[in-house]
Amino acid sequence: MIYLDYQATTPLAPEARDAMLRWLDGPGGTGFGNPHSAHRMGRQAKAAVELARDQVAALFPAGGKIVFTSGATEALNLAIRGSGRDGTVSYSAIEHSAVGDTAQAAGPSHVLNVAKDGQCNTRQDVPDDTRLICVMQVNNEIGTIQPTIEWYRKAKENNALFLCDAVQAYGRIELTGADMIAISAHKFHGPKGVGALWVRDGLDLEEVQTGGGQEFGLRSGTLSPALIAGMGAAAQRANETFDQDAEHVRTLWNSARELFDDWTLNGSADARWHGNLNMRREGLDVGRLMSDVRDVMFSAGSACASGSGRPSHVLKAIGLSDKQAKSSIRLGFGRYTTLDEIEEAAAKINAAAEAQGL
Repeated sequence: MIYLDYQATTPLAPEARDAMLRWLDGPGGTGFGNPHSAHRMGRQAKAAVELARDQVAALFPAGGKIVFTSGATEALNLAIRGSGRDGTVSYSAIEHSAVGDTAQAAGPSHVLNVAKDGQCNTRQDVPDDTRLICVMQVNNEIGTIQPTIEWYRKAKENNALFLCDAVQAYGRIELTGADMIAISAHKFHGPKGVGALWVRDGLDLEEVQTGGGQEFGLRSGTLSPALIAGMGAAAQRANETFDQDAEHVRTLWNSARELFDDWTLNGSADARWHGNLNMRREGLDVGRLMSDVRDVMFSAGSACASGSGRPSHVLKAIGLSDKQAKSSIRLGFGRYTTLDEIEEAAAKINAAAEAQGL
């Protein structure tokens, strides 16, 4: 099988797997301690958590604190619900549902429009009572890189906070200024079930999940040393191979663009993370295509919305019709993808599309 769905999840890095194993010890081992216990096994587990916290923090702006969560969805909920209750939450039309749905549930909300290339520019007004602006750094469906620096400045001009969903950016491009940044480990070759919210120095959030008061009194619940150690190791690997990974992805992108030259690109070709190729072919039956090319793992949209039958809200936001949105596919690739896999996948996908008479 060829895996080309890196936006949905990424293969676990060997370094992450190795880091996790010690903290999965069974009877007779010493790695299963509770990191919140005061005895030696607990202190050892806590040391592993704190090492990972430093490893994860190394890819964030200087300062701030790392609050470990179960993933980006929980991190985004903590940021949106914990940053206040009075005022409007403004968010881009292409945000993940973890932002959009939470913003709507938390109180008044306002949707920021995006251009046809998928960028959300700051030449638009926000409501006067906006308390929080949410713009992701890299879109999960079309890979568009957003002008988050400008949005952070605009938030400050409007006395609002700025929250950035950096799930698709962390470990791939430099993170920009924000008040809060959310990430998820399994998007950068770490394990599923763990993520983090970075909170800038001086910003106090309200607790939204009551309990034992772990994680700075903001997020209650026993931490998993194994998951967190895996996340830390994945972050360290991403830090060490940052430039190498980016160059490899550019090589894959250039090859894929040539191999799919008769497909129409969705979103910007330039302001984009090049590990995301979202494209369409007029009249394409995507369901049939995926059935005919079962040994290539790719997506008809974001994994969170696939199977709903609804056109992608992201593709709709950039002006595509329902028909165009439903004739689009997304290929995601990265560190462990080879050129041979891109070429083989392209040959199979193109042949299956041509078999539909396209």
